[in-house]
Order: sequence, then C-alpha cells, then structure tokens
Amino acid sequence: MNRTNDLKPFSTYILSNYNKTVLYIGITNDLKRRICEHKSKLDPNSFTAKYNVDRLVYFEQFQSINDAIAREKQIKHWNREWKENLINRSNPNWDDLFDYSL
Repeated sequence: MNRTNDLKPFSTYILSNYNKTVLYIGITNDLKRRICEHKSKLDPNSFTAKYNVDRLVYFEQFQSINDAIAREKQIKHWNREWKENLINRSNPNWDDLFDYSL
C-alpha cells in the first residue's frame, strides 16, 4: 500500500462501515474524490450510502487501469477471511485511511 503523496492514477480500494460488517471493493482514477463521494453519500440510493460504507480501510495504486480492474476482480472473488487478512496486514485497527493518507 502506497501512503505517499505521489499518488498513481488508478486505485483499487476497500471500504467498510463503522462496525466492520460490510465490505465494498471498487476502483477509481481519483481516490480522494471518490472517497469524498462515498462519505457525502452523493448517491443516496447507492449500496455504500444505504449501508453507511464510507471508511477507507485498504487501497492499492496502479499505473494501468487494466491492473486496477484485474486486482478488483481478484479481491471480489476472495472469501471474507482473505479480504480481512489483506486489510489486517497493513491496517490492523481498520482505521479510516482517508484521514491519514489523502
């Protein structure tokens, strides 16, 4: 996970809710903008708005949109335990990384 200000164009990310019961995996070409959209519930009918999924708990960055999409698809096919292990390796407290890195 890259936490520097040298952001790459494409990100695969995982959001969760406060209670860590819901996970959402997505991709974007502007991580800061996209997380702001989730936090502001830009689309009140969206999955993330309905379930208050707005905590950035994990992200990876890529130079290629194809690499970001491939990683998103890979993670989406994992079981819950594997996803939690991925998050726990770099963010064991499931802190909202939006507050720290963007």
